[in-house]
Amino acid sequence: MFEILTTDQMYDADRKTIDGGIPGDVLMENAGRTVFEEIIRHWSPRSVSVLCGPGNNGGDGFVIARLLREEGWSVRLGLLGEIEHLGGDATFHAKQWDGATERLSPALVVGADLIVDCIFGAGLARDITGDVADLIASVNDCMSVVVSVDVPSGVDGNTGCIMGCAIKADLTVTFCRAKPGHYLLPGRQLCGELAIRDIGISDQVVSEIRPTCWRNDPVLWRAGIRWPGLDGHKYHRGHLLAFGGTMMTGATRLVARAARRSGVGLLTIVSDASVLPIYAADAPGTMTASISGLEALLNDCRHNAFVVGPGYGVGDDTRSLVLQLLHLCRSTVLDADALTSFADDPSTLCFAVQGPTVLTPHEGEFTRLFSDIDGDKLARARAAAKRSGATVLIKGADTVIAAPDGRAAISAVDAPWLATAGSGDVLAGVIAGLMAQGMEMFDAACMGVWLHGRSGTDIGPGLIAEDIPDHLPVILRELWLASRK
Repeated sequence: MFEILTTDQMYDADRKTIDGGIPGDVLMENAGRTVFEEIIRHWSPRSVSVLCGPGNNGGDGFVIARLLREEGWSVRLGLLGEIEHLGGDATFHAKQWDGATERLSPALVVGADLIVDCIFGAGLARDITGDVADLIASVNDCMSVVVSVDVPSGVDGNTGCIMGCAIKADLTVTFCRAKPGHYLLPGRQLCGELAIRDIGISDQVVSEIRPTCWRNDPVLWRAGIRWPGLDGHKYHRGHLLAFGGTMMTGATRLVARAARRSGVGLLTIVSDASVLPIYAADAPGTMTASISGLEALLNDCRHNAFVVGPGYGVGDDTRSLVLQLLHLCRSTVLDADALTSFADDPSTLCFAVQGPTVLTPHEGEFTRLFSDIDGDKLARARAAAKRSGATVLIKGADTVIAAPDGRAAISAVDAPWLATAGSGDVLAGVIAGLMAQGMEMFDAACMGVWLHGRSGTDIGPGLIAEDIPDHLPVILRELWLASRK
């Protein structure tokens, strides 16, 4: 269940399933039952208030309320609007509820140990205001456990944006596949634990929809990993040139260590001769070369990948170097200063991208480079990738990776300690190292982000950037062993 479906794609999956012979009321019964099962799995019987809206989410709520009541729980049900105004399958299940139906109001929160949020689903089209906003404020202020159905009411399922206000859930149960809003901030923070449950929509139906977005996971890219063979040598694993600045030498040293730990065969730091001793002293396996010999270095086709930007400096020299590298159409990762150097002329950078290229901006760098692209994070990454011809990832707790052909992946790790100096430099090095080994650029970006996030999760509090490269062999060994099964 790694595919991510938009709200329209989910509606299409429902429709195809119904056309295939499973009635809509059965799908709604299945949806309500999966939420009921999650509730009784997590909690013992207690007083429950089920908050129902006027759409299919409300219909799910009637199913949940009925099943909990049959199980012996004390259940109150509130409805936004009138039962006679419900439509289709929601009307059918409302008629199966033989308890009282109250008007949806903050009074339902009082005395409830558990609140089931079935007010609005992922396709909410306008901001929440008025009485419903007051109710949501009451829910968020209370001490009750909150379970949301599909998405927390007020969260846009496609973007993760808050539509005026939104419920903060302890558990969110969604069906068939997750939606972008489950993983994109701020929606992700409001979902609590996310449970994705089957309700009878087949994998075949999902496949027919042809999803183009996934949760970033090894299942997405493990087939593209270039593990070394017994008959290989170091040049088979690539020779990466990492371009280092003269002031912030630590950035490129982190890049180099991360790339080498990712498996690249050889790595050379290219910089001004005055600082080469600093780079040379960092690690005996890292080679160095003077920028004065750049032409000869680039004429050697064994130097098959480049990474430039971290600590390199912003300005015309950086711009010229980047354009020279891109002209060669070899695997290239551009980060930090290499991106900011084109803030005044991004079209020149985009035009120069011809070969496999990955851009790795954080939000500030992205805005400087693509100031005219707006929308949610997923939409912006896709638009930038299409415009530039590069794979673009926008870093953050909800990192998005987008390819020029529209494919995208969203990172779903929980590792806030990765927000530390040098962490992004390490990520650039890992991705460049994987590309140097021959990995396709989108796969390399996704794998690099996953390795980076997994390291943050494993190491935990106290992490510094230097810790990440040295943890990579542990994770890579797990992936390698899994590939041999």
